[in-house]
Amino acid sequence: MSDDVVCQIVRGDLEAAVVLRTENLIGFLDHRPVFKGHVLVSPIRHVDTLLDLPSELMTPLLTAGQRVAAALVEALGCQGTFVAINNVVSQSVRHLHLHVVPRTKGDGLRGFFWPRTRYADGEMAAYAERIRSALAG
Repeated sequence: MSDDVVCQIVRGDLEAAVVLRTENLIGFLDHRPVFKGHVLVSPIRHVDTLLDLPSELMTPLLTAGQRVAAALVEALGCQGTFVAINNVVSQSVRHLHLHVVPRTKGDGLRGFFWPRTRYADGEMAAYAERIRSALAG
């Protein structure tokens, strides 16, 4: 493991609002979301970029992203999602992560400008619980 933020979350050294954890993947709320409910899905094993992702993790990563996207619609009532991977350029954490961002028509997101917001006290935990419930159901 590396010492990046994702590896720290995986080890339990850094607190995160985890919504999904499997043998190979972890999903948690972005602490500076584009929109509230923005989830990052990452391999547990350290992988720098998409180019480094082993083929045996490709399907599980995309399947987890698909499950999270469906859960966001159910849990948050959004109309859809934006799913993206930054690869080196704009990759603020050098650990592969798939962004799953809740979207609603007219939400103001334009192009690749990603404005960030913050959660109010206690709000992140409430969002995480709603998403975990949708994933479990």
